Amino acid sequence: MRILTVDVGTGTQDVFLYDSALDLENGYRLVLPSPTMMVHRRLKAATARGEAVLLTGHLMGGGPSQWAARDHVRAGGVLYATPAAARTFNDDLDYVQREMGVRLVSDDEARGLDGRVVHLDLKDFDFPLLAGAFAAFGVDLRPDLAAVAVFDHGDAPPGYSDRQFRFDYLDNLVRTAAGRPNPLAAFAHPAEAVPASMTRLRAVTAAARAQGLEIPLLVMDTAPAAVLGATLDPAVAEHLAAGVLVANIGNFHCLAFRLEAGRITGLFEHHTGEVNQAKLDGFLTALADSTLRHQDIFDDQGHGALVYEPAALPAPRRLAVTGPRRSLLRGSRLRPYFAVPYGDMMLAGCFGLLAAAAEAYPEWAPLIRRSLSAGGGAAPWESD
Repeated sequence: MRILTVDVGTGTQDVFLYDSALDLENGYRLVLPSPTMMVHRRLKAATARGEAVLLTGHLMGGGPSQWAARDHVRAGGVLYATPAAARTFNDDLDYVQREMGVRLVSDDEARGLDGRVVHLDLKDFDFPLLAGAFAAFGVDLRPDLAAVAVFDHGDAPPGYSDRQFRFDYLDNLVRTAAGRPNPLAAFAHPAEAVPASMTRLRAVTAAARAQGLEIPLLVMDTAPAAVLGATLDPAVAEHLAAGVLVANIGNFHCLAFRLEAGRITGLFEHHTGEVNQAKLDGFLTALADSTLRHQDIFDDQGHGALVYEPAALPAPRRLAVTGPRRSLLRGSRLRPYFAVPYGDMMLAGCFGLLAAAAEAYPEWAPLIRRSLSAGGGAAPWESD
């Protein structure tokens, strides 16, 4: 069997094609520009040429694409967008029009603009594009399952902080994961079971179906996927029973979990741009001490913190780190271990997606777990 895993970040999208007939190390892998960076570059080119731009498609990751959209309008360019595409920038479409200067158009109006504008079709998951990349190397991309990770703030109600809304979502998942063999897998959803409020996860499934991809699809939050992947590194897995901190330091967000004996006993999430090594050391120490408070993070412009275990993590304390900005903790007084599951830090999220798929699809679990174990990794919290 084959599973296509795609971990979509701000800087890159990391791709791993799992094949149960191959050793894990022989699976094909790609590290490519992220979809939002691709849109960013195309928008910047259109701005330089003085061309009008039309955005259609689906809600996707913002950040660089939003910055380029704002710059395009500020430079005097015209930017049209359908409602679904415009929600990439903000769920409040009045804000997108009023504050960003984007001109909303219906699908019919968008079709009438074709040929007169630069047309960008937005989506986080572009299966035909990936299939073409593999085809260039003689690989026919026909997976039995696709698993995609993206970061989703969710659609917060009016007047509700999107940071708090996301953290309430994380809290609910941790609580419902209690007693599960693999609690981090609770952050993954089969396409048909994605919560209605998780609009970016739902947009991934909508884009996949619009592209004609009818195979089973699993979607997951990026940071838990990377943390789960990091736990497959044997040097991390050996400390799971006694307790370990695992931090994913991404380009935009930093999320750290406290894991003990198959339980999630605490976590915090912050914006990477708001922290430095000293601040991270302090937050991680407080998480281990069970003294970290939600307001400590939230009032510092982060999402928040949750501590479910009143007792401090016993010594010696272990910290594992993954993510593209992991160098923030290089030289830390906490003496972190830089996790490299299966020798590839950049694919930690993809390996986490594989481990989550083993729980979501029990019929494939033996094959997946056998591959993960044979590849020199660990299969934490196995249920069989």
